[in-house]
Amino acid sequence: MAKFVVDHMEDGMHEWCVLEYKHMISVVGKENMHFSSLSDACLASMPEELKEAHCHKENVLNLPGVDPKDVCLLDPSATEPLKPEDGDTFKYFLFGGILGDDPPRDRTKELRKLGFVNRHLGPVQMSTDTAVNVTKHVVDNKVPLDQVPYIDGPEVFFSKHESVNMPFRYIAETKEITTKSGEKKFIRKPIMPPGMLELLKKDSEQSLDF
Repeated sequence: MAKFVVDHMEDGMHEWCVLEYKHMISVVGKENMHFSSLSDACLASMPEELKEAHCHKENVLNLPGVDPKDVCLLDPSATEPLKPEDGDTFKYFLFGGILGDDPPRDRTKELRKLGFVNRHLGPVQMSTDTAVNVTKHVVDNKVPLDQVPYIDGPEVFFSKHESVNMPFRYIAETKEITTKSGEKKFIRKPIMPPGMLELLKKDSEQSLDF
């Protein structure tokens, strides 16, 4: 079973981070999830649910028992894609714990400088929790990267007339719904952290306050 390390790069523990980090723990298990480079302020403000994972002040190079040769950095600029056999080569998969910028600002470069072997997850930017989930699919479940079901730039609806476009790639899940007329049909929806829809709605409403 692979271990997943998120090197926290934000100046605080923002709501968006908390939701994504909780989602990661639910996907990979608290025993397999590490958060590194956490400041005292971040540790003090982290919900107890996140502290059930492995939480470290140290950066990834100084984590106890971690050999840099066993670490694979997930890096958009890598030349090789992540493959199922990488799960047999590496023990730890490293991610930059950052809020996604659109367009991307390449903040993974701070980790790239440390010299880890790297792999990419395709040409489209993902949220960090999606990147962790996709990596688990590939290295633990042995699903080839191009066979993971994706949805790009989904439009997320809060109500019939309110929506927001998310400029990232997500794993897609297929759900059966029943329309008002009683017709059953299948729709594809992005897998997002629980609570994210409500946070997006709140952020959208705040952006309209002048």
